[in-house]
Amino acid sequence: MLWNLLAFHQIAQKTINIASRRQFKNKIPEKQKLFQEDNGIPVHLKGGVADTLLYSAPMIPTVGGTAYAIYQLAMASLPKKQD
Repeated sequence: MLWNLLAFHQIAQKTINIASRRQFKNKIPEKQKLFQEDNGIPVHLKGGVADTLLYSAPMIPTVGGTAYAIYQLAMASLPKKQD
């Protein structure tokens, strides 16, 4: 049991090493310029193709489901023809 704890302690020390992190370029100012630009595009679509897909993917089933629900309500409210 003690050996497992010591092994975990060594692994934890080796994997958490702040000095070996790579430095990344700060992209926030570029994103701020993109989202603050007045180009007529809604802010939830300014991210590009990914934002458009994330917006459209739920919207298509929502509109289709609403139309289907209205159709079913209309069919339920009309009496059936009796022969």
